[in-house]
Amino acid sequence: MSSPQNFTKALTVGTLLAASLGVAATAKPNSQIRIASSAPAGVQQAFNGWMAGGRLKGRTSKEKCFGVALTGENDCKAGAGTSCQGSSTSDFQSNAWTYVPKGSCALIITPRGNGSLSAR
Repeated sequence: MSSPQNFTKALTVGTLLAASLGVAATAKPNSQIRIASSAPAGVQQAFNGWMAGGRLKGRTSKEKCFGVALTGENDCKAGAGTSCQGSSTSDFQSNAWTYVPKGSCALIITPRGNGSLSAR
């Protein structure tokens, strides 16, 4: 393969990778989770915007939250026996995480309890 072909291939792969990583900060449809009514107004607003499809921009606007992703919708590694994005095997899997708005994780309520900043 020539250098221009290698460069084109690398650009294509990089673009696809960047696009897939960007999706991680957008909420998946999930009517089974909600934010606690006791959450500060700013956290409620950020959570509601995220649930409506808003993107979380920058590292300081999001945090990893365990136990809130649906099956196959985790953002990365979901414990032993899994690899990365989309590998969780059950809804609200306690060792699978997804990005959520900063400050909202422990205030997210699921059918299996609240979100957690660490695997359970």
